[in-house]
Amino acid sequence: AHDAIDRLAQEEAFWAAVRARYRLKPDYINLESGYYSMQATPVLEAFIAKVREVNYHASHYMRTTQVADKAAVRDKLAALAGCSPAELCITRNTTESMDTVVAGHDWKAGDEAVMAEQDYPHMLAQFRLMARRYGIANKVVSLPIDPRSDDEIVQLYAGAITPRTRLLMVSHMVNITGQILPVRKIADMAHARGVDVLVDGAHAFAHFEYRIPDLGCDYYGASLHKWLGCPLGAGILYVRREKIAALWPVYGGHQMTDDADIMKLNHTGTHPVHTDLAIEDAIAFHDMIGTRRKEARLRYLQNYWTSKVRSLPNVVMNTPADPARSCAIANVGITGVTPANLAKALLEEHRIWTVPIDSESARVHGVRVTPHVFIRPQDLDALVKAIQTIARAA
Repeated sequence: AHDAIDRLAQEEAFWAAVRARYRLKPDYINLESGYYSMQATPVLEAFIAKVREVNYHASHYMRTTQVADKAAVRDKLAALAGCSPAELCITRNTTESMDTVVAGHDWKAGDEAVMAEQDYPHMLAQFRLMARRYGIANKVVSLPIDPRSDDEIVQLYAGAITPRTRLLMVSHMVNITGQILPVRKIADMAHARGVDVLVDGAHAFAHFEYRIPDLGCDYYGASLHKWLGCPLGAGILYVRREKIAALWPVYGGHQMTDDADIMKLNHTGTHPVHTDLAIEDAIAFHDMIGTRRKEARLRYLQNYWTSKVRSLPNVVMNTPADPARSCAIANVGITGVTPANLAKALLEEHRIWTVPIDSESARVHGVRVTPHVFIRPQDLDALVKAIQTIARAA
């Protein structure tokens, strides 16, 4: 089965049919799907139809059918995540999901949290806010790009844990480098020391195959407008069943009568429900491709271009060389060229859209390249040629 999936990853006729389901701008090659991946046309059209329908029924829909419809969508999301619907709620994005957990803890002065310099800046900012507000201490580790083993990563986190540590945050996939971290091993280590684990899955969900419960974490946040291709404004929060009761909700709601019900964390007020309803259409499109086939294609695309530039003079790869430690996302820098100027040259001189990452604390200087399923090898040939040209001139 794996051989067939690997063969299909290189079957361009199949992926051309997938590509045909997207409306793509001819002005540039879009290699920045990591921030927001456009919806496929069938998903977009279904979403627009739902906007019209909700508007047509107006308050009658909101007061009679909305809750049941959203619950049905949650069931489908839970099936994709491999968890119970009772452990999942729909949020607006990863940041909201993660902040709900961090702010929901009953922090006391002197409590400690562990995280990495390579984590998402807004998440690090939330922990700094908790330090200001409650007097907690944040222990920050720095991840190697090419670890010798999983154990090197696990021990890095283990070394930051003390008897006062209450929460460890880890990225499932580091957003700036694409590095996939050994979450299960980190979680097992942390739990053996009595520490809860919060996972930032912004870039992992619907990108490669896993079940959230198999990760062994306590809390998991992800965005659905990235690799699942949902409309903007959709995310998920997973909380392991026995951890729900202790979390404080960020927003109060009069219907919050059961501390053990995850929906206490999901008081959204009146919101654009049609966004949530379109999640089921995005799942249908994702399932049409298949998670394992999508993962194989995305890993193939990344290796296709990185293998051609990794050894070039002046080229710095900020993504693990081991193919098992990454998938679609990679980061490339050029010695002597700032990330901003590299991204500018790629767009203005080569018509390739990327995003510059210039982080001194995380030691990552380059552009992030995130091809989605609509990208072709010939698009990446253009990227390779551009990198070669810029690196020679550096």
